[in-house]
Amino acid sequence: MRSLNAKEKLFCRYFAEIRNGREAAAAAGFAIPKKACEKLLSKEAVLKEIENVSKIRAVSFDEICAGYRRLAFGSCADALKLLLTEITDDEIERLDIFNVSEIKRPKDGALEIKFFDRLKALQCLEEISRISLSSDEPLSFYQALEKSAEAASFENEV
Repeated sequence: MRSLNAKEKLFCRYFAEIRNGREAAAAAGFAIPKKACEKLLSKEAVLKEIENVSKIRAVSFDEICAGYRRLAFGSCADALKLLLTEITDDEIERLDIFNVSEIKRPKDGALEIKFFDRLKALQCLEEISRISLSSDEPLSFYQALEKSAEAASFENEV
């Protein structure tokens, strides 16, 4: 079994982080991400590397906060580019549409784009911050998320 090249290893790191093969291949620099991810994920060496990287790289509290920050403060420019201009399939692969929750094309042919709620992301960040600051002992990541979700759902009921 041959060793992986630098681009393949980069794919494995991105895949372990985001768990999306097409996005990982695009981020690693493959020209045709969908085809590359299908080919890479069929290789035993790639799967083993992803498993190894995943063991080392568990999701951390900081990464979750970074995701919420990205939702709260991230740019919508690429989503607007998708909505307002004609772009090629290659360009679509490189768009950052992390803030997009849904894309629809209704019967009239228009394109509808829905974004994640920035205010909810800010509320989750604030709740996580409040919980971690008020506690003498550090909360596990899952406990913090659970408490944040409880607070968000309670506010939605009120």
